[in-house]
Amino acid sequence: MIEKIKSESMNLLFEAILTLETVDDCYKFFDDLCTSIELKSFAQRIQVAKLLDEHRVYNSIVTETGASTATISRVNRSLRDGNDGYNIVFDNLKKKGTIK
Repeated sequence: MIEKIKSESMNLLFEAILTLETVDDCYKFFDDLCTSIELKSFAQRIQVAKLLDEHRVYNSIVTETGASTATISRVNRSLRDGNDGYNIVFDNLKKKGTIK
């Protein structure tokens, strides 16, 4: 899948994201880049992934996040069969003490 999305413009996007140094910088950049609906969707997915990583059940995830079971299933599939992107982020956040 990664090969399907690789391009100069994607590299530019990711390099731009890597330059952001604060949460406030991220708010500013992503507010300019994305719609609020897109951002809320990204935030919901990472929250779902975090709860799945904590071995929470679908029903409690639906209640806590408002995510559909289809979204939860897609995120779960990424956690199981994806590129370990969520795990990389979670490991880094744990090292920083941002999450447990």
